[in-house]
Amino acid sequence: MKYDKYNTPWRLVASTVFGPPKDGKLYGTMDVDITETDKYIWAERRAKRKITMTSVVIAAVAHTLAEDTPEINCFIRRGRIIPRNYIDVATAVLLKGGEAMSTVMIKDAHKKSLLEIAMELREKALDARQGDEDEAMNSKHALAKIPWPFRKWVYLLIRLIIYGFGFKIKSLGISEDSFGSIVVTNVGTLGLTNSFPALMPMAKLPAVIAVGKIEKRPIVIKDKIEIRMILAGSAAFDHRLVDGIQIAKFVKGVIKRIQDPKLLEKSV
Repeated sequence: MKYDKYNTPWRLVASTVFGPPKDGKLYGTMDVDITETDKYIWAERRAKRKITMTSVVIAAVAHTLAEDTPEINCFIRRGRIIPRNYIDVATAVLLKGGEAMSTVMIKDAHKKSLLEIAMELREKALDARQGDEDEAMNSKHALAKIPWPFRKWVYLLIRLIIYGFGFKIKSLGISEDSFGSIVVTNVGTLGLTNSFPALMPMAKLPAVIAVGKIEKRPIVIKDKIEIRMILAGSAAFDHRLVDGIQIAKFVKGVIKRIQDPKLLEKSV
């Protein structure tokens, strides 16, 4: 057996010991001081550049995944770790006045500037709210129409075809890259401070990042109490792909880029 940076002994054992994400999940929370980031966002908006905190987090996650922790940008196929050669970030958007949700995809997010991501996110969210969802999101309607006793079997068959064998189901527009590399969801828009997101087995993602509410909090800085803007964040990780060291490295990189969004201004 030959090992590589993707197929380490731990991953090969974990992919056998653990089932899909229903078993091997890791959860974590963090608070990020975004006082300076908030000033940056408002300065950009005054300059007619509509940056949002969600777009900052998406950019930070994508660049961290590409530059700091590329080894977690992968999925499992038949007991082997398969690296992804793209970094597409999926994010949830509210529809119908907050009564429903859909997902939009920022493809190759690590190659785009923060402003490019913000503009694309705004345009795709508008399209989704007008009913223009991508093929993968539209497939949920087809699956929902299947009678209950057979729906699970069809789902398992679809998962086997796209991940087990690597084929695309053209009629549904689903392939192994349809759900992106990682998910960022802003639960703060729903009034939640923290969330423990689900890892959908169909998507085969290493992590789902939840962005919570932004609140003013008293923080001790150099033995003095200051009021700072704090962003609450949480995440779920697939433990078959990600261990504690990689999580620490990933989180450190994301926080660094969130707190200094100028690092995200250039595209590749």
